[in-house]
Amino acid sequence: MFETIRLEKQGRVGHVVLNRPNSMNAMNGQMMKELADCFESLQNEHTLQVVKIYGEGRAFSAGGDIKEMMDPDNPMDIELVMKDVSRLAKALYTLPQVTIAIVHGASAGLGFSMALACDHVIAEENSKLAMNFIGIGLVPDGGGHFFMKERVGVPKAKEIIWAGQTLKAHDALAKGLIEEVTAEGRAMEHADNYANEVLSSPVLSRLASKNILHTLKLKELEQVLEMEASAQSAMRKTKDHMEGIQAFVQKRKPEFKGQ
Repeated sequence: MFETIRLEKQGRVGHVVLNRPNSMNAMNGQMMKELADCFESLQNEHTLQVVKIYGEGRAFSAGGDIKEMMDPDNPMDIELVMKDVSRLAKALYTLPQVTIAIVHGASAGLGFSMALACDHVIAEENSKLAMNFIGIGLVPDGGGHFFMKERVGVPKAKEIIWAGQTLKAHDALAKGLIEEVTAEGRAMEHADNYANEVLSSPVLSRLASKNILHTLKLKELEQVLEMEASAQSAMRKTKDHMEGIQAFVQKRKPEFKGQ
């Protein structure tokens, strides 16, 4: 059904696996669309009560696919991409299951936004988490502003977004961005334990509380997604964005001009 992800169902647990391991699960347009379609398909999957989200290979996700952004022969349609990114974020936030992000390696950019959208984030201690859009002259998308603000508040969210720095898991935990840190290679085990805890609890009560709390915030998320899409389209046209992309590809420090 999907080419860049896998959806597997085992009893009451669903597994959404990012499956572009040779690209560190960088999200190209196809993956963004497939994730949005997948999460929307799970809206009515009431036999599942937990959904685990993780990456195949060396990373959770390195974020947006820079190579696709730079492809002169097949330029990225930013308006179309942002529609899929917005669908992805809204569908993930409103899933009628307890969602667990299981992070190893990198969780950057849109990959980090997606992890933050989950109910419970587990990261291995040497994983690298980064809301690093600003490094290429862009703004967080996929609801990144909303999910960051929900977890740490507006002042801290601005600080983290503007810094664009890469955080180790213990730093992210200390800032309140994630729920759990594990030793290397142990995140899946901890996720299994957490899933079992959820499934052995009155899970319908948990899901009812999630629905109440998230429904209250849904209009705000929708507004943020609209604003992110508009801002991202504008940022893609700036000289600073082109400089950031070129510097990234050339592995040098960018020289931003505020243009």
